Amino acid sequence: METIRPRILCVDDEPMMLDALARTLRQQFVIVTAASGDAGLRTVAEEAPFAVVVSDMRMPEMDGATFLRHVRERASDTVRILLTGQTEIEVAIAAVNDGNIFRFLTKPCPPEVLVPALHAAAEQHRLITSERVLLEQTLRGSIKALTDVLSLVNPAAFGRANRVKQHVARIGASHPDAGDCWQLEVAAMLSQIGCVTLPSQTAEKLYHGRPLSRAEMEMTGRLAGTAARLLANIPRLERVRDVLTYQDKHFDGTGPPADGVRGTRIPWGARVLKVALDYDALETQAVRPREALDTLRCRKGVYDPEVLQAFAEMLGHVDGGGKVREMRLLEARPGMVFADDVVSRTGMLLIARGQEVTSGLLDRIRNFSDDVGVREPVRMMIGAIAPLESTIAAHAS
Repeated sequence: METIRPRILCVDDEPMMLDALARTLRQQFVIVTAASGDAGLRTVAEEAPFAVVVSDMRMPEMDGATFLRHVRERASDTVRILLTGQTEIEVAIAAVNDGNIFRFLTKPCPPEVLVPALHAAAEQHRLITSERVLLEQTLRGSIKALTDVLSLVNPAAFGRANRVKQHVARIGASHPDAGDCWQLEVAAMLSQIGCVTLPSQTAEKLYHGRPLSRAEMEMTGRLAGTAARLLANIPRLERVRDVLTYQDKHFDGTGPPADGVRGTRIPWGARVLKVALDYDALETQAVRPREALDTLRCRKGVYDPEVLQAFAEMLGHVDGGGKVREMRLLEARPGMVFADDVVSRTGMLLIARGQEVTSGLLDRIRNFSDDVGVREPVRMMIGAIAPLESTIAAHAS
């Protein structure tokens, strides 16, 4: 099997130096060159990925340390090496400390020093990317396992999670303080995971907004903490856990957890999630959108006013982009979204509105049709939401 040669970008303002590097290294590496920092950044943007970037320190307009700092911002997995003269040692050391440069080498750098350094950098790149891929696969697999369990155990809660995910995604995409929006979307999908601990009768009452007994209220009050604990050992979900921990917290500081946190100290994602969850609860009870928003506005001290206003604007101007069609349940295809609850002929809830059709769900649909019968036709939205897995893949790395 042929060994894949690592791709190396060499940046120097001296053409003769670039030619010499290319002749020395091309037997063991794929060499790409650029004659300035600006040209190097364009190359990183257009021809990435590179395992290693090697840059001279002294270049006009943009020195090597500045260039490599920009490379780190645009391609964080790429390993960076700085070539410097003896008189620039202090600057080079500062660049290593401030810019996380893998290594700096003094000029002139003989091949017996440069080549092993590049191999070490390429190996470092391999380790970095392997770890990132492993973390991403672990993250995506863990989230999918949890949401699959929720869809099987409590389809009503899973449907609510899907609807809330659509709301928070739209708010997050348009808000300057959203940060990593994918984490907010994951938090929305996992906000109902604690419902797997509820008795089916309690879960049904919660979904439809019916009065709960004191014991049931105590159980539902523990759901946010349960969700946070379930995620405790999954990597890269620290911010998601913070959002879930505070999803029931009121803006004035009341509500769980009782820790004195209030106002903008509550995680931004939790403030968004609180609005979206409570709005969906009202909508589930057949409250019209305008009346639901007015109800939220009347609850003084519960919501962040800016988030509530952004949510209202989103409902007033956003077009979900989906078309609703009636069809037989067996005609549903992955990517469609249920516009209404799907119930059996005896009135049992099988699939909650807002749930996306997946290949696994199609198998369940066939079982529903064969075993209990389904009230048809069903109303489906086509082209309404982006799957959660694609959101994670785009942003988790």
